[in-house]
Amino acid sequence: MAFRGSFDGITEPNRGHKTPAFLSMARSRRSRTPTCIAIAVIVLLVIGWKSSEKLSTKSSYQASHPFAATSLLPYAPPNFHSEVESPLLAQPTKIDNGTAPMGLQKTNPSFHLLVPATESNANLCKTLMSSFVLAYPPPTLINYGKEFHGDNWDKGSHAGKIRGVYDYLSDKKKVADEDVVLIVDGYDVWFQLPPVIMIKRYHQLINEANDRLRRRYGTELKKTGKEKAATEMAPRYTQTVVFGADKLCWPNPPSDPACAAVPYSTLPKDVYGPLTDADSAEGHMNRPRFLNSGTIMGSVKDVRAIYEVAVEKVEKENRGIIGDQFVFAEIFGEQEYQREIQRQSQQGAGGRWYEWLSNALGGSDSPLSANQTIKNMTVVPGRRYEFGIGLDYESKMFQIMTHSVNDLAFVTYNDSASFPPLLEKHPNLKANPFALPVDVQLAHGPLWYSSPGNHSLDQKNGILLPHSDKLDILPEQLDWFELPLATNLYSPSVPSLLHINGEKSPLTDWWPSMWYHPYSRALVRRYIRSTQTRKAAQAADAGGQTWWDKRGGKGGVWTDNGIWMSWGEVCKKTEEEVFQDGKGRWGNEEGSRKVTNFFGTVLIDEEDGGED
Repeated sequence: MAFRGSFDGITEPNRGHKTPAFLSMARSRRSRTPTCIAIAVIVLLVIGWKSSEKLSTKSSYQASHPFAATSLLPYAPPNFHSEVESPLLAQPTKIDNGTAPMGLQKTNPSFHLLVPATESNANLCKTLMSSFVLAYPPPTLINYGKEFHGDNWDKGSHAGKIRGVYDYLSDKKKVADEDVVLIVDGYDVWFQLPPVIMIKRYHQLINEANDRLRRRYGTELKKTGKEKAATEMAPRYTQTVVFGADKLCWPNPPSDPACAAVPYSTLPKDVYGPLTDADSAEGHMNRPRFLNSGTIMGSVKDVRAIYEVAVEKVEKENRGIIGDQFVFAEIFGEQEYQREIQRQSQQGAGGRWYEWLSNALGGSDSPLSANQTIKNMTVVPGRRYEFGIGLDYESKMFQIMTHSVNDLAFVTYNDSASFPPLLEKHPNLKANPFALPVDVQLAHGPLWYSSPGNHSLDQKNGILLPHSDKLDILPEQLDWFELPLATNLYSPSVPSLLHINGEKSPLTDWWPSMWYHPYSRALVRRYIRSTQTRKAAQAADAGGQTWWDKRGGKGGVWTDNGIWMSWGEVCKKTEEEVFQDGKGRWGNEEGSRKVTNFFGTVLIDEEDGGED
C-alpha cells in the first residue's frame, strides 16, 4: 500500500463529500416543505431503530457471555461442539506422557507454542513455568542465544524476531500448514488456563467473528475444490487468526489506518459508563480495539502469510525501525481499510445516504465514516491485503494489560463475601462477573494438567526425578472455584493468559496471586516426573491433548535449532524470584546430585547447586 508521506509526516487526504441528491432537491421552494417533513420522519425512524439496536446489541452481548446473568445462578453452557465447528485438533484422550522416540509419525494436526526470547531471565522462566504446569506444548524458543547489533533503538531485535518466527513457520520439517500455532512474547506472558480451553475459545471466537463478517460484508461466488472447478456462494471475508486487543493505538500515528480504520470493539458502547471511549489520551476507559502483536494464534499457513508480509515490510520497506508492533498493526489497518473501501464502493445510493445520515446522527459503525482524518492511501497492484486477521475484543483468550490493570481483580469464585467490595469499587459493571465460566467448570481440576496420565512413583516407568516428601507437597484435590483467578470484570472474562505489557509493576506484584504460585516448585517437579514411555509417545498420533507434537519433552524447551534444554539449564538461578518459597536452588534443595532423563539429558546437575 503506497502512502502519501512517511509515517511520521502524514498529510491530510482530500476526502470531499458529494452533496446527497435529496438535499439538492430540498433547495427548491416547491419541494422544501414535504422534504423537511420526510427528513423529520426518517430521522425519528433512524433514532428509534438505533435505540432498539442498542438494546438488541446489549441483550445479545449479555447472552453470549457465561458471566452475564442478573443473579448468581449458573449460566447455561455454550455448545462448544456444534456441528459447524471443525476442531483443529483431535479430542483429548487419557494417556501416559513422555519424550517421543525417534521416527514416530504423527498424522493429526499439531499445536505449537513459539516464544521469541534471546536470553533467559526470571520473567522468561515465569512464562515457561506457567506453560509447564498447565500442559501447554513444550515451548520453542525463537532466536535463543542470538545477538543483534543493528543501528536502531532495539539493535534490530524486533526485525530479527519477525524473521525468526517466519523462518520457523516456513520449515516444513517442523510444522505443517494445518497445524495450530500460538506465539507469545517471552518476558511478560503468564498462562492461567489450560490449552484445551484456549483452543475451544479460539474456535468459538472465530465462529462468532465470521458470523459478524458475513452479516456486514455479505457473500460472493467463489471457486472451490482442489482444482477450483466448482463454484459456490461463500462469505466475502473470513477470520482465521486472532491477535490480542489493546486499548491504545501505538506506536502508529493517530491518522494511520492501524488507528483510524479498524473496527469498533464488540463490547457495549457504555461498558465503562458515560465516559467509555472518551479517554483517548490515557486509554483507561477505552474499549480494546487496536491490535497488539504480543499474542497471536491461528493456523500455521495463515499466520505464516502474515509474517511473510511483515518480513517484506521490515527488510524491503524499512517499516520495522519502531518495532514489530508497528508492522503488524499496519497490516491489520490496511486489511480493514480495504474491506471498508470495497464495501462502500458496492453500496447503492440508498446505502450511501443511510450511512451518511447514520454518521451525522453519531450512529455509524464504520470507522471511515467518522469525523477523523485518515491517512491517504492507494492500492498497490498485486499486493495482498486480506489476511483473515481479527482481535480478541473481550479478552477471553488474551488479556492485554495496557491501561487495563484497573479492569481486573483476582476473584475466588466460592468466596461470595468478597463480591460486594468489588461491586462497590466498580459501579459501572454491566454484567455479573462472579459466575465461573462453564468451560472452566467442565475442565479437569487445576492439578491434573501438571501430570495428566500416570502419576506413579515407580522408577521402572522411567521417572528419574525422585519423589520428596518435603518438596512435593500438594493438596489431594483443588477445584477452580476455590482458586484466585485473574478476572476482567467488565468483559467479563477469565482470560486464558495475561500479557503484562504497559505498566510493568504487576510482573512483580501480581505473580504471588497467580493460582499456581503457592505450589509452583512441586508442580514443576510433578510435571518432570510424568512417565517417559513409548506408549505415551504413540498417543501423539491419536491426538492426546498432552501430546501436542511428536517431539514431546517434559520440563524443558526446544530451541528453533532443535536443541532440547532442561528447566535446570534454562532457569538456573531464577528460583528465588520464580518459586519464592525459600527452598533453595533447583536440584540442591536436599543436597547436590545429578539427575538425567530417560534419554540421558541432564535434568538436574549437581554443579548447579554449588554455584552462587
